[in-house]
Amino acid sequence: MPTVFVLFGFRFMFYSNDHLPIHIHAVKGEACAKFRVVPDVCLEESIGLKPAELKLLETVVEENSEVIIERWNAFFNGEG
Repeated sequence: MPTVFVLFGFRFMFYSNDHLPIHIHAVKGEACAKFRVVPDVCLEESIGLKPAELKLLETVVEENSEVIIERWNAFFNGEG
């Protein structure tokens, strides 16, 4: 399970068997959220997170979408 980065106590990561569309998981303890990254950042599901936390996570994903896409391609397409 490759970690892309850790921020605000959340681990932003992929699962090794993830699939398209490009997305990222944000995990902190039992709480988690999944954001689609392409074509636009969009919350797909969440468990145990408050609206303010989800907004923060969405902003982090938007601001780091290029890095997330680059790391996804490197991991899943062997480009890295």
